[in-house]
Amino acid sequence: MSSNNNRQLGQAPWFHVIISTGFGSGFFPGAPGTFAGGIALLIWYGLYLLLSSYVLVLTTIFLIVATTLIGVWTSNVMEKYWGEDPRAVVIDEYVGTWIPLLVAPSGEHSIWVAIIGFALFRLIDIFKPLGCRWIDQNIKGGWGVMLDDVLAGFYALLLLLAGKSLFL
Repeated sequence: MSSNNNRQLGQAPWFHVIISTGFGSGFFPGAPGTFAGGIALLIWYGLYLLLSSYVLVLTTIFLIVATTLIGVWTSNVMEKYWGEDPRAVVIDEYVGTWIPLLVAPSGEHSIWVAIIGFALFRLIDIFKPLGCRWIDQNIKGGWGVMLDDVLAGFYALLLLLAGKSLFL
């Protein structure tokens, strides 16, 4: 799925525009995916400040599952208006960012672990190794939009776990 073939923004339903673009973060010029992932990191950080580690992990799992399902639905709708895997649709970046953050809440280095998890996810999402590119190119519709980022987030989680066990 190429994100360079987007149609004119057109008359998409505003509800789906707001949700699929991560409340407008997908319209950020230059690097909308990184910007959206940064917002997802800030949302997680706000929750980190408010919740216990256990509740934060449960909340993050809920956000990942709910946002993935909503993302599949809204991405399917948006592809009808904006074409295949539209660049402005960044709800998948939120999910991919949150997955490695599941291992961040415990310990004195939580914030650094979260930032490294975000950076790992973005690098993996950009280069699309080990099945991420295959999913991006071969699974169509909302599932294709979401699943390559879910896999990239999972790879970032594994790397973060390995890094934590070696260095922290």
